[in-house]
Amino acid sequence: MLVLTRKAGESLILSHGIKITVIEIKGRQVRIGIEAPLSVTVHREELWERISTENRTAAALSPLTLTSVKELWKRQQSASKEQEP
Repeated sequence: MLVLTRKAGESLILSHGIKITVIEIKGRQVRIGIEAPLSVTVHREELWERISTENRTAAALSPLTLTSVKELWKRQQSASKEQEP
């Protein structure tokens, strides 16, 4: 990990046009501003961890869930065919 010291109003420039600026330092809190292209997603770490966990959970569908979806689809297809004139 690269560790740098910055004062309020000072910035860091990263690749891809990303600029991080120390806006304010108050006690143990630091306010930072991030300028980045719209194509770059920026999240707080705790939010990123939550998103990652939810994505892993969603990707880990159980076979029972897939079977249930398959059966529902079959029933809907049968019902559609029965309604055709």
